[in-house]
Amino acid sequence: MSKTTECHSAFEFIRQHPIESLNINVQHFKHKVTGAEHYHLAADDPQNVFMVALRTVPMDSTGVAHILEHTVLCGSENYPVRDPFFMMIRRSLNTFMNAFTSSDWTAYPFATENRKDFQNLLQVYMDAVFFPSLDVLDFAQEGHRFEFEEPENPQSDLTYKGVVFNEMKGAMSSPISTLWQTFTTELYPTSTYHYNSGGEPADIPDLTHQQLLDFHKLHYHPSNSVFMTYGDISALEHQTQFETLGLSRFKEKVDVIKVPSEQRLTKPKKVLEHYALDEESLEKKTHIVLGWLLGENKNELDVLKGHLLSAVLLDNSASPLRKVLEETELASAPSPLCGLEDSNKEMVFAVGVQGSEAEHADAIEELVLNELQRIAKEGVDADQVDAMLHQLELSQREIGGDSYPYGLQLILQSLAGAMHDGDPIALLDTDKALLTLGKAIKQPEFIPNLVQEWLLDNPHRVCLTLVPDTELAQKKDDAEKAKLAQIKAGLSKDEAQAIVDLAAALKERQDQEDDASILPEVTKDDVPADIKIIPAKVSATKKSPYSVYEAGTNGIVYEQLLIDLPDLSEEEKAVLPLFHSCLPELGSGGRDYLQTQSLQAAVTGGLSAKSSIRANVHDVDKYHSHTILSGKALSRNQASLADLMQETLQTARFDETDRIKDLIDQIRSSIDHGVTGSGHSHAMRAAMQNFSPVAKWQFDRTGFEGIKAIKSIHKSLEEDAGLDKMVSHFTSIRDKLLNAPKQALLVADDSVVDDAYQTMQSSWNGLISSNTNAGFKLTASHNPIKQAWLTSTQVNFCAKAYPAVTSAHPDAPKLSVLGACLRNGFLHSAVREKGGAYGGGASFNAETASFCFYSYRDPRLLETYEDFDRALGWLMSSDATQAQVEEAILNVISAMDKPGSPAGEAKKAFYQHLYGREHNMLMQYREGVLSTTLADLREVAQKYIVPERGSFAVLTSEAKKELLEEHAFETFRL
Repeated sequence: MSKTTECHSAFEFIRQHPIESLNINVQHFKHKVTGAEHYHLAADDPQNVFMVALRTVPMDSTGVAHILEHTVLCGSENYPVRDPFFMMIRRSLNTFMNAFTSSDWTAYPFATENRKDFQNLLQVYMDAVFFPSLDVLDFAQEGHRFEFEEPENPQSDLTYKGVVFNEMKGAMSSPISTLWQTFTTELYPTSTYHYNSGGEPADIPDLTHQQLLDFHKLHYHPSNSVFMTYGDISALEHQTQFETLGLSRFKEKVDVIKVPSEQRLTKPKKVLEHYALDEESLEKKTHIVLGWLLGENKNELDVLKGHLLSAVLLDNSASPLRKVLEETELASAPSPLCGLEDSNKEMVFAVGVQGSEAEHADAIEELVLNELQRIAKEGVDADQVDAMLHQLELSQREIGGDSYPYGLQLILQSLAGAMHDGDPIALLDTDKALLTLGKAIKQPEFIPNLVQEWLLDNPHRVCLTLVPDTELAQKKDDAEKAKLAQIKAGLSKDEAQAIVDLAAALKERQDQEDDASILPEVTKDDVPADIKIIPAKVSATKKSPYSVYEAGTNGIVYEQLLIDLPDLSEEEKAVLPLFHSCLPELGSGGRDYLQTQSLQAAVTGGLSAKSSIRANVHDVDKYHSHTILSGKALSRNQASLADLMQETLQTARFDETDRIKDLIDQIRSSIDHGVTGSGHSHAMRAAMQNFSPVAKWQFDRTGFEGIKAIKSIHKSLEEDAGLDKMVSHFTSIRDKLLNAPKQALLVADDSVVDDAYQTMQSSWNGLISSNTNAGFKLTASHNPIKQAWLTSTQVNFCAKAYPAVTSAHPDAPKLSVLGACLRNGFLHSAVREKGGAYGGGASFNAETASFCFYSYRDPRLLETYEDFDRALGWLMSSDATQAQVEEAILNVISAMDKPGSPAGEAKKAFYQHLYGREHNMLMQYREGVLSTTLADLREVAQKYIVPERGSFAVLTSEAKKELLEEHAFETFRL
């Protein structure tokens, strides 16, 4: 990592601070003219990250900050094209590229391993943020607009259109999103957090284009921004570009936008609100949440105290507050809002339940307060506090990067300090604060005092009861239609014509072919020729089925036990996901579940179990199947980790029937929460369900059918016989797993890998065997389907899938390019820009041997399916070009080359080998991608996108049932 403090003459050096535990050196600079701060996280990492964040503080729920984030990316001074952001996604080898709107900031980050690509993206991002076009037509497309249902007919119904409008309709269809927004509205009565920064669908149409321009002028000045970078490009190089690309044009400093402190409540308040739920039964669907407003988030010790307090009270089933929430008969499960929220200027501690009834609100509040008073009086076990401090240490040490790039994770971790006059460096380097906490917790009164001061003596408390309402969605829909009808009735002839003209102008703009050559690009010549190989330090054999990988894990050991799935009955298959969820949550090794939970927290970073069903690369009807038990720990605890994993599998307490029932109650309470958030994935899974055994398993266990199955199983537990049957299935599955062939995976850094390997062998040699038994059996019908799944949602999620091939087939790389080409060249414009959906595209899925079209948060339905069909016509026309194919190739290669964490890369190498994806095959696939031509795409499209072989699935609302049944959809209620 760089230690040089050299900077551009337009910047002044403030300080630097090495953080050895993160392998970075944080350098702090300030722009002399504007005061813009630059934090550079210097690291020996070729994956460089850039982010510019701006303090954005809306004081209404029109979604102005969110719509501005979208519109900023629709063209700028140097890049006056309609869609530079999405065009650059196609012309880049980025490993991450996005924009975020938070409650009080907006950020524009990207990451790439290619220096040329970094420069290209930086040019576009800087111009977009500081010199955007903010065209009124882009505002109409991305934000909101009036449009007649028949755009050229003023006599047809008036409607609202807009990408963000539909995005937020989808977002606010989620009960948990509604819960959080309602909760923060009450907890923050006067500040920006009172409002929905994403935008409330009912309020979004109130925003004017002029208000958008004014908001940009006020908030998007360098004085109000923070630049953050990570990687092996020097701070001087970054600052030279910042100055050249924008900062030099700003000649003065303006006032920084501040979030004022919230006006404190003098006494607690109770609130009753409603959320939309379209289900036959509303029993046990109420949420009850208590929340306290705490202090500011800028002091690293206060933030860590908050996380420690939250962990001690709520981390696991042995934590005292979580224990009473899990055991109460007044609710099904703890609330998903439980814990500390530290992203706002003033932190929030929340605790509550889901699966309750409104009449229990006072009792739940009393239950929570009584337990807090008990803790304040009696204290908590010192071992439990030590265990939670251990968890904080482990989370600080772990190197991420498997979801977001590691550098971006660090930047986001520190951003709150930069945004709120705190110290982002201190939020990264918590070692000193952890030592301070380690000393403080030696005092038995430390946690009781925090509970007393931060919670019990804090009057700024809200108790929110959120009750389901089956009529609320219809009421909102009716109110929107009535408002639109009233507006239409009041339109003059000229005003109606203006709406028609706007639709025509927007369509003309959307249809225009932009000159992409004005944007910078990388080409296939910039693509690395080879794939990185991570060799195993020890490779598994039949006699010694251990695979060992050495990686820079920063003192953390990762262990996995893989068990070949045995032959299971249909009932056992149905409960297998519940078996995996319960397994690490039960007692083991002679301990009860509370003792085991405490031990897990003290010596591990957590245990988990799951099934992995992966396609055979050569045969669509064959597959690999495993149960995988995973754990991680600091290297000093690796022996305890290995022993605990063994005990979990061999001795899990299936006699803890009350615990099993509680766990399944919790799973049932949470199962609906993520449906609309990932509605397109669910719809795709449904459309592909019959194409292969892997696809059928995914649909039956984690798709719509899996959701229905868990609801049915949960209902069966109301009778003792149902619970006895469940325990019998769990025992049978475990017995079969113990007799099945097993192997092990170890990932650790060079300082401990040999010791960890020896420890694992001594602990697991009696467990691991090469037994053979009847294998796991799955089949698929290969019949097309046409299904509609109904739930509470204001928007649609459409999917249409076609059977295809597995990854070893020569057509597979061409199909992957086809998906990117159709998405970039046709579907993005047709489904998102013109159709108003938040997203839409197509993708090839080698695991399920399918090619699938999809839309996300889509206001349309049958029209979107028509667009899916029209995509093939576009591909066959002269509108499709080889240049678009080249861009699609870059997209596919970028996804293939996206780096993960050191541990994640080692695990990926292991599983690629395990599932037959050897280096020569991966290289053949890569070469197949790089050599794809437009003629290839047309050939594979005609070969696989065959109308009579297509399967349809949609996630939608009850209101669409009749329409869909008229079009031969089979309908199911979730």
